[in-house]
Amino acid sequence: MTAVLLDTNAYTAFKQGVPDAVEIIQRAPQVVLCSVVIGELLAGFAVGSREEQNRQELQQFLTSTRVVIVAVDEHTATRYATIYRSLRAKGRPIPTNDMWIAAMALQYGCALFSFDGHFQAVDGLLVGMTAAELGLL
Repeated sequence: MTAVLLDTNAYTAFKQGVPDAVEIIQRAPQVVLCSVVIGELLAGFAVGSREEQNRQELQQFLTSTRVVIVAVDEHTATRYATIYRSLRAKGRPIPTNDMWIAAMALQYGCALFSFDGHFQAVDGLLVGMTAAELGLL
């Protein structure tokens, strides 16, 4: 089994109790959150009506021994550039933050849990929305 990096929408689905999201997080041997996703979450919290509660719930989630936080570094930047070039050559751009998220998933050897289908265009990235798609069954 592999570690699973959560996209922003995957964390949100988990917090909303979406059954597939809950199952994936329960089954994953390690759950990875990257600095880009944490930034997106905090930005969403800042404009929402439950900022303090959402921040506290995220902090609690991050204290789990199964949760690891990873950050962008020069190796991530190299992977980002490769993804950017590949997607541009295919004529299939994706949002900038999502290229960073994909780069970190590849860098750390994680499957990516996301509900965004555009990640399928990233070469070598295992991405899915169910435990079966992510190799967790």
